[in-house]
Amino acid sequence: MPRSTADSSAPPTPRWDLPHHAGAVRHLRLAVAQSNVPEDPANPALLRASGAQIRSLMRDAVVAGVRLVQFPEGAIVYPDPDTMPTGELGRASWAGAAWDVIGEEEESIRLLAGELGVWVAFGTIRPLPAAAPRNSLLVVSDHGEIVARYDKRILSHTEATRLYSPGSEPVVFEVDGLRIGCALCVEANFPELFDQYEALDVDVVLLSVMVDDAARAVVAQAYGTLFNYWIGYSVPAQFGRTAPAGIIGPGGRWLARCPAADRPGLAVMDLDLDASDHDITVGLRLARPWRRLARAQSRGVGLFD
Repeated sequence: MPRSTADSSAPPTPRWDLPHHAGAVRHLRLAVAQSNVPEDPANPALLRASGAQIRSLMRDAVVAGVRLVQFPEGAIVYPDPDTMPTGELGRASWAGAAWDVIGEEEESIRLLAGELGVWVAFGTIRPLPAAAPRNSLLVVSDHGEIVARYDKRILSHTEATRLYSPGSEPVVFEVDGLRIGCALCVEANFPELFDQYEALDVDVVLLSVMVDDAARAVVAQAYGTLFNYWIGYSVPAQFGRTAPAGIIGPGGRWLARCPAADRPGLAVMDLDLDASDHDITVGLRLARPWRRLARAQSRGVGLFD
């Protein structure tokens, strides 16, 4: 007997709009930066130079009409553990780090974000009173307020044994109604983190790295394919020739990239919930909701148990 169109057992029609999209601006211009990342936390001149370059790129982004600028992991500084002095149990000693200068550069970036009216997410190192520092991504609003701090949850072996303390929570913030998640470098190798952000209804994941690794950019591209959200992929300028910074669309295609050169730059793209681009339309309106429905149905019959 043919099933009635009113049959309540019929699977629901997948929707691509998420609840938080109601009333959203539905459009966000993102800039992903590749900036020079120094590796000596005890060198004030290098720290000030990286801070100045971040601020210069922020100004360039505002000229381009950008709402959010993403910078690499450790954008102010990412220490080279092999050149740092060694403390107890073979861990790096942070005694010589110029924490005051790092804090001043963070503050200058925060103040400029408020002055320019632009959001910014940038990597830095955050000290803890009784533990190793955190490798963090600070998120500053267009009013110059720190609204979120993502502490890297999964550390590399070197980071865990010599440098940092791990964080524990995902971070999601909103700009113009779009939900944005954060991840750092080696976390790209853990798809469960990106699956978690899909479950948290993000529209974008900012993946900032400090690595000279073409394969990691391919992995980032895969998440655009698998989860059908945008990916901001930010790398240090000194590694730009290998895999330049850029923006990946729902569906997995690179939409914008910095020049493949070891120099600072910005990749700028409009993230539009109503995009007419075929790949993005398919990713947002068909693939993402259908995969959600398929997962739910598969769990119901035990395929994913």
